[in-house]
Amino acid sequence: MDEIDQKLIALLRQNARLSVADLAHKLGVSRGTVTNRMRRLEDEQVIVGYTVKLRPDAEREGIRAWMGVLVEGNQTRRVIASLLGEPGVVALHDTNGRWDLLAELEAPNLAAMSEMLERIRLVGGIRSTETSLHLKSYR
Repeated sequence: MDEIDQKLIALLRQNARLSVADLAHKLGVSRGTVTNRMRRLEDEQVIVGYTVKLRPDAEREGIRAWMGVLVEGNQTRRVIASLLGEPGVVALHDTNGRWDLLAELEAPNLAAMSEMLERIRLVGGIRSTETSLHLKSYR
């Protein structure tokens, strides 16, 4: 995946209902380029579906977690691209301190969360991870 693919995914994560024309305009490429890239990302199962975001109080209960990710050497772009392709990663942040990246994770149940954690741990370029389950929010 190159920079255009990553920007395309980022735009779709913000609003999966953007038209191909809008995506092409925002990326500065042709509609054909956007269509071909989306098809390729879907065929390679980088994009595995499109979804809707709901207000937190409108969502059904699920499992939420935060994962700190330590990246090996200069593998950050590769790791980011892989994590952005994981459907359960609802947000990904570049951080400083102990962890290189902070991923917000979401799954319908513990079994699905466990499967996602296993897939993420197998991503090349990840040295280590630490996951904390979201128990309760105060604000």
